[in-house]
Amino acid sequence: MAAAAALLVPVAHAAPADDIRVNEVVTTGGVNDSIELYNKGTAAVDVSGWILKDDNNSSKFTVPSGTSLAPGAVRAFDVSASFGLGSSDKARLYLPGGSTLVDSFTWTSHSAPSWSRCPDGTGAFRQAATMTLGALNDCGTSGGGSDPVAWPGGSSVATADGSNVFGSDLSGLYEEGSVLWGAQNSGKLWRLVRDGSGGWRPDTANGWTSGKTLRYPGGSGAPDSEAVTLTAAGAAGGAYVATERDGDASGTSRLSVLRYEVGTGTGTGLTATKEWNLTAGLPAVGSNAGFEAITWIPDATLTAAGFKDESTGAAYDPSRFGAHTGGVFFLGVEGTGTVYGYVLEDGGTATRIATIGSGMSGVMELQWEAQAARLWVVCDDTCSGRHRTMKIGTTGSFALAAVYNRPTGMSNLNNEGFALASADECVGGSKPVYWADDSNTGGHAIRRGTVTC
Repeated sequence: MAAAAALLVPVAHAAPADDIRVNEVVTTGGVNDSIELYNKGTAAVDVSGWILKDDNNSSKFTVPSGTSLAPGAVRAFDVSASFGLGSSDKARLYLPGGSTLVDSFTWTSHSAPSWSRCPDGTGAFRQAATMTLGALNDCGTSGGGSDPVAWPGGSSVATADGSNVFGSDLSGLYEEGSVLWGAQNSGKLWRLVRDGSGGWRPDTANGWTSGKTLRYPGGSGAPDSEAVTLTAAGAAGGAYVATERDGDASGTSRLSVLRYEVGTGTGTGLTATKEWNLTAGLPAVGSNAGFEAITWIPDATLTAAGFKDESTGAAYDPSRFGAHTGGVFFLGVEGTGTVYGYVLEDGGTATRIATIGSGMSGVMELQWEAQAARLWVVCDDTCSGRHRTMKIGTTGSFALAAVYNRPTGMSNLNNEGFALASADECVGGSKPVYWADDSNTGGHAIRRGTVTC
């Protein structure tokens, strides 16, 4: 009888094992390492006690009891407490006991943001543009904007700064005509001017030679400055810097927007004239995973497009607010990949009017391109340098327009900054764009490419 019982075990599991598949794997980014399962069959399957492993046989995650997958259903499991998924690794699914392999997937680079099977449960794995743990995979076509397509500009990229001028940690960029503003994580703001050969060099006037050291209102602290933007008033209206923590208290999140007067003064330091500390109203993130991106969109642009205010559920009405620069600030969070829109009133009040899922594991830069009425959402090397564009749709919310791979002439750099030239620099149907490489690869932090106007 014992021999007969042993023969019955694999037969009992054969049908469900054929139907349950590894469907999505996330190895890096704003969520913990995770493996998703999918039921491609026509009957529910109880997967209680099934085992997930990486490439190490001694690692093991056991699916909790009472877990069942209905036909066509998915379920994602956070495996980070049991093992980590590396840049070259495996996700393996076993029947209870851990000796009978059901399905597996092997990869040689981190997800960016997701390794997804398309179609769900039956197709091949690919680097998907959208992470969809717990939901069906984003298997759209490039015509629908969800699959990455070639960079919409030239493939060539060249360095655009001198050798080892900035070192590491140059992050956000913003071009204002003949000036390129740069935020450096070490608490510096740079004012760069053209070097005559298509690149940029530090302005040597008015104390800007080595960048200006930033402080919080009152002159204290060391803001971890990640991004910078201007409003329609330009530099005369102040520079707005997104920060994620105070370097003097680096273990604590402090998700703030700081305003600096940059149009006058010859000193080598800047003290913020205003801080909007938004930490309390946002989901908690790691102290080094907060605000990485900022851009500003005029009220007139938003109202003309019928933009919806999430705080009221109605069309955005700027007159509801006090004086506030005449526009809305959009901020990207590295740890969650979420973009938030805020009205920052001059009096210090901040109202969140938008929450936008970027579809990426992290947001490193945001740029509003007025010429094309699109919001650029940029990731770094954790997403293979992907760029997304979003436009305001008929529902009044930002919707995905396109996903672009980085130019083929640029390596997978740690680009945390991205800036576009204005429409008046369009020549022959293209205009310059610039990236800031946080790692200063090869001794250069700024690179130049082109994009179609």
